[in-house]
Amino acid sequence: MAATRVYVARLAGLAVLGPDGESIGRVRDVVVAVRYDRQQPRVHGLVVELPTRRRIFVPMLRVTAIEPGVVTLNTGTVSLRRFTQRAGELLAIAQIVDSSVRVHDADLPDLEDVDLLVVDLGIELTRTKDFRVTRVAVRGHRRLGRRRTVHVVDWVRVTGLTPYEIGRPGQDVTQLLEQFEGLRAADVAQMLRELPEKRRVEVAEALDDERLADVVQELSDDDQVRLLGKLEVGRAADVLEAMDPDDAADLLGELETAERESLLALMDPRESEPVRRLLQHSPDTAGGLMTPKPVILTPATTVAEALARVRNPDLTPALASMVFVVRPPTATPTGRYLGCVHLQALLREPPAHLIGGMLDSDLSPLLPDMSLSAVTRYFATYNLVCGAVVDAGNHLLGAVSVDDVLDHLLPEDWRDTEELPEGVAGSDR
Repeated sequence: MAATRVYVARLAGLAVLGPDGESIGRVRDVVVAVRYDRQQPRVHGLVVELPTRRRIFVPMLRVTAIEPGVVTLNTGTVSLRRFTQRAGELLAIAQIVDSSVRVHDADLPDLEDVDLLVVDLGIELTRTKDFRVTRVAVRGHRRLGRRRTVHVVDWVRVTGLTPYEIGRPGQDVTQLLEQFEGLRAADVAQMLRELPEKRRVEVAEALDDERLADVVQELSDDDQVRLLGKLEVGRAADVLEAMDPDDAADLLGELETAERESLLALMDPRESEPVRRLLQHSPDTAGGLMTPKPVILTPATTVAEALARVRNPDLTPALASMVFVVRPPTATPTGRYLGCVHLQALLREPPAHLIGGMLDSDLSPLLPDMSLSAVTRYFATYNLVCGAVVDAGNHLLGAVSVDDVLDHLLPEDWRDTEELPEGVAGSDR
């Protein structure tokens, strides 16, 4: 049976189907128009995530039924344009849930003058056939890890939910973080980019350093700089330490010299030193593109040990495709570079064999001052996704991977723009 009243937290994640049962995507949020006069907000529509991770807007007029586990539309044809939040609109889960409010209800005198937290919103189909937010589920702030009792009250009994009040800093992000669980950093970065700046900063402050570093690396240059500038300077240095050195160098390279040096001085010297080395190179050269931390081994390493190293889940597939063999020491800049061993070669040899006997020493390495176009031709010529970078003395400095090359070949704003499929012209907005 189709529901006429539903709570938005239960909508999140529901499958969205067309009239013939064809899958369109999943609900990720609800768009509402909150008023300053405390009247019940009108629900404009749903934010639906397609299988491609793109988020689009579907008007509530297109919704014919909300049932357990599924939302059904009256058409299978929807606009594929990326969702853009308009002035006066708020996202129920991303912006309203987790807000701090007060309740003024004669039937709930114990809640008077108590700071409460919004945990859910009830939307209801009205006589005019549109959905409005009619109910608010609230609870007290947690104490000693225990959940407080949840109360459901009428929207008009709640204060603190005007656009101005919701826009104040310090809002909780519990529900947002739950949405991020299990997602790749690139997907979290995309979701973060679509949030208002105030919520972006609150989410960033709540994420741990490692997770935030992974997400920041997937943002555009401008978004990275803006977000880093909103963090307390010590936290910003901690995040830079957790980033891959080449990504940290790219980000620091966008900053003014004084700000860059200030952050480098706050970083652990063991983390800042490779970043400083990378900053000496132009960003569009092999030296500027490389990471100083590829898989580096000595000739006496066994195949089994080498395979164990490339199984590291923190390695990108490109960096895991090749190991680099050097004379000790193995920390960059290393001892003399001897050659590389491809992953496929490791898979073909017995585990006890030494990698020193299976080197590909005929493959010429890259030099740090080689241009981006030269690096691109090198990868295309030898069908590689990773390549060694050595100095004039044949010491291994690092490795360039194909993902870094693509990042510099694409337009600077490639993360912020997306080409629509042919034939997509209309919009529901």
